[in-house]
Amino acid sequence: MTISRAQCLERTRNFCSDYSLRIPILLAPMAGASPPSLSIAIANAGGLGACGALLMAPAAIKGWASDVRAASNGGFQLNLWIPDPKPQRDAAAEKAVRSFLAKWGPEVPASAGDQTPPDFEAQCEAMLEAGPTIISSIMGLYPPAFVARMKASGIRWFANVTTVAEAKAAQAAGADAVVAQGMEAGGHRGAFDAAQAEVRMVGLFSLLPAVVEAVKIPVIASGGIGNARGVAAALVLGASAAQIGTGFLRCPEAKTHPAWAEALAVTPPEGTTVSRVFSGRAGRSIMTDYVRAATSRDAPAPAPYPVQRGLTSALRESGGKSGDVHRMQAWAGQSAAMARADPADEIVRFLWQGAHALLA
Repeated sequence: MTISRAQCLERTRNFCSDYSLRIPILLAPMAGASPPSLSIAIANAGGLGACGALLMAPAAIKGWASDVRAASNGGFQLNLWIPDPKPQRDAAAEKAVRSFLAKWGPEVPASAGDQTPPDFEAQCEAMLEAGPTIISSIMGLYPPAFVARMKASGIRWFANVTTVAEAKAAQAAGADAVVAQGMEAGGHRGAFDAAQAEVRMVGLFSLLPAVVEAVKIPVIASGGIGNARGVAAALVLGASAAQIGTGFLRCPEAKTHPAWAEALAVTPPEGTTVSRVFSGRAGRSIMTDYVRAATSRDAPAPAPYPVQRGLTSALRESGGKSGDVHRMQAWAGQSAAMARADPADEIVRFLWQGAHALLA
């Protein structure tokens, strides 16, 4: 089916009208990299802000929402991971990982792997109390009872998906829109089944039109979108909006560590890789010296999530303090080098003006 440029623009206008946006550019919710300042700038420019709340206590979630509302009239989404099953612990395997990590940073105590994420149900309650425009999910689907409470509160649900089957499941569960995450995306893969995250790696140009054909709800494109041409291409392929994460990490409002931000600027698409060496969940990062060593044949297999995240916490903290990107958790999408060190509002306008010109 042939789609005209006018139809692409009408689709985006309808989406923006439904969500009180002026520009169909969404910030990706990035856990640990979602300061209020970044969402404020993007929302004030007409896009949608976002918070990756995975690691945040309930009070912090509500505080983040309050801070954004105090400086912007724009909307935002709050995002949580759907919890994984309890990990199977292996003391001997964890000891091997700790010994390996000690070569790259401080000694790792055995108790480091005992870290657990904040209480999911308490986080969900906090999101409802915060009353965002949108609550989004990744790594699965919210329980039906929580979906019903969202709907009753007038909150929309965006579900992150990585396959056509996941998109269909999200629509059946009541999602108002799906975010089609191509394998190019930086950070964690949003696969519902963690074991399939590396097996079912689908690029955005294949995933997006297939998902658009499979569901009747709006589809948001995410993964490797770094410039106006990428935004325009996503809309031509059927997306109603584009969601961008890495492309905003060099903005001053993102407050990204300088070493990480500088590394993004010189990272080609082939300079990133998907591994489990930081958290135990598959995620795309810069191929640093640590990542290269930890994914070698001689390295021990990573522990499951969230055990591996706990084991690497000292390494990541040490890397941040010393400014050594090779020991930092430097997430990056494959279009990292397209990220610009400009104010976020300028980037939002630049992306949309360029995409609109291509489609007008």
